[in-house]
Amino acid sequence: MILGTLPSVKSLEQQEYYANPQNSFWKILFTIYNMRYSPNYAMKKQLIIANQLAVWDVCSSAKRLGSLDSAIKNETPNNIIELLTQNPSIEKIVFNGQKATILYDKYFQRIPKIKYSTLLSTSPANARFNFHEKLDNWRQTIK
Repeated sequence: MILGTLPSVKSLEQQEYYANPQNSFWKILFTIYNMRYSPNYAMKKQLIIANQLAVWDVCSSAKRLGSLDSAIKNETPNNIIELLTQNPSIEKIVFNGQKATILYDKYFQRIPKIKYSTLLSTSPANARFNFHEKLDNWRQTIK
């Protein structure tokens, strides 16, 4: 299961996870799973399903100007524990960046049977790392 923080403005407008083409999330996943990248959202969802992944966000809502994680305030968490209880086959949670980890730990206790990993944020705001550094970081954990 991959957990982000909260959908970006562009993602909310397009009703698609990681809709900003500058976000490397989809390009990283397509590369890891040896698939040709497609901007088609149906293909992106198929990639998730075919590789038994799940994508969600820690927050169901928040106050935020723009799309930066650092601007998230007054957040309300999603009911992640209920999802995990209903889906006991989930063995691993991967956080897309530090802020997702911080928000998860603010609202939830870690479950001993689940392995948790914090990966480099795929956001274009995380410009300290280039695509290949992010890809290498994700490749070590996601597959």
